[in-house]
Amino acid sequence: MSGYGFYQKASRAYQSHPHLYKLLIVCTVSGGGLLGFSDSRPFHQTAYADADHGDIKKKKVVVLGTGWAGTSFLKNLKDPAYDVQVVSPRNYFAFTPLLPSVTNGTVEARSIVEPIRNIVRKKKFNVQFKEAECYRIDTQNKRVYCRSIQDNNLVGSEEFTVEYDYLVIAMGARSNTFNTPGVVEHAHFLKEIEDAQRIRRTVIDCFERASLPTISEEERKRILHFVVVGGGPTGVEFAAELHDFVIDDLAKLYPTLKDYVKITLLEAADHILNMFDKRITVFAEEKFRRDGIDLKTGSMVTKVNEKEISTKERATGQNVSIPYGMVVWSTGIGTRPVIMDFMKQIGQTNRRVLATDEWLRVEKCDSIYALGDCSTINQRRVMEDIAAIFSKADKNNTGHLKVEDFKEVINDICERYPQVEIYLKKKQLKNFVDLLKNSQGDDELDIDKFKAALSEVDLQTKNLPATAQVAAQQGAYLADCFNRMEICEKYPEGPLRFRGTGRHRFRPFRYKHLGQFAPLGGEQAAAQLPGDWVSIGHSSQWLWYSVYASKQVSWRTRMLVVSDWGRRFIFGRDSSRI
Repeated sequence: MSGYGFYQKASRAYQSHPHLYKLLIVCTVSGGGLLGFSDSRPFHQTAYADADHGDIKKKKVVVLGTGWAGTSFLKNLKDPAYDVQVVSPRNYFAFTPLLPSVTNGTVEARSIVEPIRNIVRKKKFNVQFKEAECYRIDTQNKRVYCRSIQDNNLVGSEEFTVEYDYLVIAMGARSNTFNTPGVVEHAHFLKEIEDAQRIRRTVIDCFERASLPTISEEERKRILHFVVVGGGPTGVEFAAELHDFVIDDLAKLYPTLKDYVKITLLEAADHILNMFDKRITVFAEEKFRRDGIDLKTGSMVTKVNEKEISTKERATGQNVSIPYGMVVWSTGIGTRPVIMDFMKQIGQTNRRVLATDEWLRVEKCDSIYALGDCSTINQRRVMEDIAAIFSKADKNNTGHLKVEDFKEVINDICERYPQVEIYLKKKQLKNFVDLLKNSQGDDELDIDKFKAALSEVDLQTKNLPATAQVAAQQGAYLADCFNRMEICEKYPEGPLRFRGTGRHRFRPFRYKHLGQFAPLGGEQAAAQLPGDWVSIGHSSQWLWYSVYASKQVSWRTRMLVVSDWGRRFIFGRDSSRI
């Protein structure tokens, strides 16, 4: 091969696959010791071509939010038949489970965020992003009204509208203050990256202020008293991370202040980590007491002012005032104002969050879907459809059925109403047929006996937890439905329509619980995994490291987080106020 011919082939290869050129350079420079490449594509490959679909008009999909639900939907959406527009006040996805680690410098804020444009740029269809907030949803005209979050000195209008055929609401939630006076003005929250960075600066500020020679002993104690409100996973993890930060790092830098530091965790219920196994709750409470964290259960916060937090002790009814230097509020989630306005518009004023059906469609709005913390699935009850279910099985309209006559609809019943399977497990019954036989003892049922057999099933209906795991699974599920929308219109795959004819287009959403973690400080964590498997200790902490590293949204953030952990092990946490 001549030199010129080789050059021509190499040039064509570079134009078709520019990432191979980057790979070659990295391997050459590193001497083969480091292998890595960027799978970037030329601009013309990311744009979609209408020629692929003829003159078919693309459906407009608008996604509100770039949190766990919205990002999971975008990552898994593959059908190029959609024109997607994303509207969010933040142009990145944040790995929120690591926010407590950001508050003390264990992990840097930049390490757990990924620009949303990086996530969608490899799509084979057009995805546009607009950094703005949605302030109104118009269901009648199928529009969302948005405003820019940029500074007011921008040239041009700050407000605009976006039309949609399908709307995906994944706006998350805000911190719930329960209308407690003074919380918004004086407490720190831990929902966003900015919250974690603000907490980190405040912790350092407290230590620097307490080290001034003009501060009295009493004032020094107040300044170095850190109060955490809320005994859920976020509050517990933050208290543990703060304790480690103080003991491992700040005590060395401020040796004269370490005896003044106090951490108090307030919880209105009787125990912390109520959603975990009792063994984890007991271990966590005992460990916190050994570590010197003041754990106050049964304490309800009634007021927060600039220097004191007021509580009411449930056991004694006594009101207590606690001086503090910093308060972190982590007591659950509340509804965003735009969602509350939308709920009033569609007649859901009696609910805390948006109600959807099992296919994540907002009730009374067929073209609008809601995912994540801003919504909850309103699971249909068996007793609402009991007569229709019996009628589907009673093909001959006899009014009496044998247990075997239900076999054709058993799978559809269990798929449509997940509480049935939960009830079977609770009662240790093998299947639905055993439930009917066990309840009546005979082999023939009428409608009244059928009702009696299923009378307690709906008691197992539960709302899904507001966690990143649920939101991510909902986003992936909805994207899969959108990817197969056309084929499932022709060939429905869902369960029978008991109140209608035919089948539902898709199988309903089913949450699969993969386990949960509770880091407790001192390189110890608690893990509760499926199958009632509970692990507590140092091994669980390393499992936590591996799981959270693997769940990062990109290799870039994965490498950054792991390197942050390594840096912390070697050099400790950074205490600079930046």
